[in-house]
Amino acid sequence: MRVSDILKVKGSALYTVSASTTFHDAVMVMAEHDIGSVVVIEHGEVVGMLTFREVVATLNANGGSLGETSVRSLMDEAFLSCTPEMHIDELRRLMLERHARYLPVLDNRRLMGVISLFDVARAVVEAQGFENRMLKAYIRDWPHEEETSTSDIRL
Repeated sequence: MRVSDILKVKGSALYTVSASTTFHDAVMVMAEHDIGSVVVIEHGEVVGMLTFREVVATLNANGGSLGETSVRSLMDEAFLSCTPEMHIDELRRLMLERHARYLPVLDNRRLMGVISLFDVARAVVEAQGFENRMLKAYIRDWPHEEETSTSDIRL
């Protein structure tokens, strides 16, 4: 399974903010859409990610206040990304090794979507469920051999 397969199931909703957006407004976008991250765009290109990690750290530093700081000063500029062709096993390894919960999907610098650890987990569970159903159907349809009685066995 590839990242593009997950995006097909997930849908095309994508939430972005500009680097000049206030932290308050970015958090409101996240809350309004019940999302854990927004992609930060500047001049049509992805320049960063704002995730719950940055939100919590900023709230802690500001004594719980959202303030009027711009997203530019708070976003993660060293964000990880993936491509639509990346295999899900490689994606899982990358996300786990780097403690990344959200990765923008970029195809030649063009934003295609965002993959979350939740999206990956759901895809794995659905794939395993499908495989389990196929195996059970295969076992159920297994041809039965005629039983051999002990009197049919020759020594």
